[in-house]
Amino acid sequence: MTIKLYGSTCASTRKARRWFQTYNIPFIYRDIMRHPLSIGEMQHILRLTESGTEDIISKRSNISKQLNLDFESLPLQKLYEYIQEFPRLLRLPIIFDENKLQVGFDEHNIRQFIPRDQKKKLFKNLFTFQKNPHIEGV
Repeated sequence: MTIKLYGSTCASTRKARRWFQTYNIPFIYRDIMRHPLSIGEMQHILRLTESGTEDIISKRSNISKQLNLDFESLPLQKLYEYIQEFPRLLRLPIIFDENKLQVGFDEHNIRQFIPRDQKKKLFKNLFTFQKNPHIEGV
């Protein structure tokens, strides 16, 4: 299961990259400002959303305001073209694998990408009794 992180030089993308590196979780990073998404990649990401384009489009971004687009009536093919030309229309980072998607950095929700075997180890360590625990103040 390959985790992909699409982003830019923004703070949220840097936080997400740092989080994956801290937990030694392999991921593939791509700067979408330099290498825009293909239509197939956009379609895959949209299939993972719960609310379609609402989940991935940044309507409050400067470029969105400048273009003054009516996203509700814009044909999907035209939206793909705008995203390819203006990647900043997207909320970043976009983190996904084959089945899961997270848009934007959220330290709680990003944990869904911790591999199952690593989650088991973390959970087991959390509830393992240590013979000689060091307790402050005792």
